[in-house]
Amino acid sequence: MSSATTATTRKYQLFIDGQWVDSDSGKTFNTPNPATGETLAEIAEADKSDVDKAVSAARRAFEGKWSKLSARDRGRLLYKLSQLIEQHAAELAALETADNGKPIKESLYVDLPQVVENFEYFAGWATKIEGETIPVPGKMFNYTLREPVGVCGQIIPWNFPLLMAAWKLAPALAAGNTVVLKPAEQTPVGAMELAKLIQEAGFPEGVVNIVPGYGETAGAALAAHPGIDKIAFTGSTEVGKMIAKAAADNLTKVSLELGGKAPNIVFADSDLDQAVAGAMMGIFYNQGQVCCAGSRLFVEESVKDEFLGRLSDKAGKIAVGDPMNKATQMGPQVSEEQLNRIKGYVDIAREEGATVVAGGQPPQLDEAFQKGYFFTPTIFSEVNNSMRVAQEEIFGPVVSVISFKDEDDLIKQANDTIYGLSAGIWTRDITRAHRFAKEIKAGVVWINTYNMFNAASPFGGYKQSGYGREMGRHALELYTQVKSVWVDLSGRPIGWFGK
Repeated sequence: MSSATTATTRKYQLFIDGQWVDSDSGKTFNTPNPATGETLAEIAEADKSDVDKAVSAARRAFEGKWSKLSARDRGRLLYKLSQLIEQHAAELAALETADNGKPIKESLYVDLPQVVENFEYFAGWATKIEGETIPVPGKMFNYTLREPVGVCGQIIPWNFPLLMAAWKLAPALAAGNTVVLKPAEQTPVGAMELAKLIQEAGFPEGVVNIVPGYGETAGAALAAHPGIDKIAFTGSTEVGKMIAKAAADNLTKVSLELGGKAPNIVFADSDLDQAVAGAMMGIFYNQGQVCCAGSRLFVEESVKDEFLGRLSDKAGKIAVGDPMNKATQMGPQVSEEQLNRIKGYVDIAREEGATVVAGGQPPQLDEAFQKGYFFTPTIFSEVNNSMRVAQEEIFGPVVSVISFKDEDDLIKQANDTIYGLSAGIWTRDITRAHRFAKEIKAGVVWINTYNMFNAASPFGGYKQSGYGREMGRHALELYTQVKSVWVDLSGRPIGWFGK
């Protein structure tokens, strides 16, 4: 099915307390198909009063039906949801592509399987969240309880709409929390479709509430809400700082997964074919709209020209176009705003003295897609690490190639960034690989691979890439709190007050 033929406008209300309701203001907003510019869906626009209702519903559910449900039954609900998602994977993938612009083969064969995997994985954790006993001195018994935090506000980005919802919802629900989820205003459709499956799975009313709207209104109201016990945010570092400041007034627990400017390092001894393919995956996957994109490509000087030639040749052959076509390798950027941001950084790079090796402009496409937000895979050479294109997150298919000779200087350059989310290393020298993995200040390091994820493996950043870890057992730390319980086994009064 072509993107150009998906012209029927969908309509969605807010999902609060298990019901589909209009926003208090009656306002709606439109979300476009980024491949064509045509309206994909009309969405109810949540504001502060709607967020208030959603938080109240989540609180009632947390203190009511949800808290009385056994861990086993919570796990069963999550597993049932995973099965429903798998059953509807083709439809959800098509909507994800229409909403976000990513190629259908990525939505169908990468994103949706990982969404299913995350709900399955955390379904298993529901019955394995345990306390511990502590051997304290004297005739005392001390144990801990690991309990849910409470009502969680979750704000997700537009680059992986359904997957980011899964990363947030699955551990929170497995731990026994309730949720108010705000999807990105650019890509709300996946979350609203997910709400239908949450209903079908049988989750009690108010356990999951979904309030699409704008960051400045619905997102800000959620971050500053005194009824929220924990905020989880994935997005830009700039907005992450605003979230943290808003939450600070209530001392709300916060986790942040923010921007990145990952060093992707290619040594001369690496398998260059493998490294070129890895560099392509590192920067052009999902149109470069990935927080851990390998946007700073450090290449050892002795192989730079050969590597750059191979990379630019392959980049020029990437099929850019209709994201519903399974032959397409890159679809449009998510929005006109994002497209203009990328164009702006390309102009900046040229002004700074960088050389365009490939791309650097929108592609020529069929008439049906001329209003879409497309850009070509872009490679800059003659970049130094101090340039803006090497320091600032572009969030598009633009890579800066930086040559190096000295390993000590390389480490300094790789770490010379405010970010610390991810890094890639390409080498046959296993000693060097492990040494660099230790030296690079990043939460995730890939060796001879890139963009690998699994529900059991933690993901998160150092420095201004945020704090807290998504996925794996570490994600449960974000959504639980520990209570220490002391029991006197002696039966005697303690201290001098009992004398």
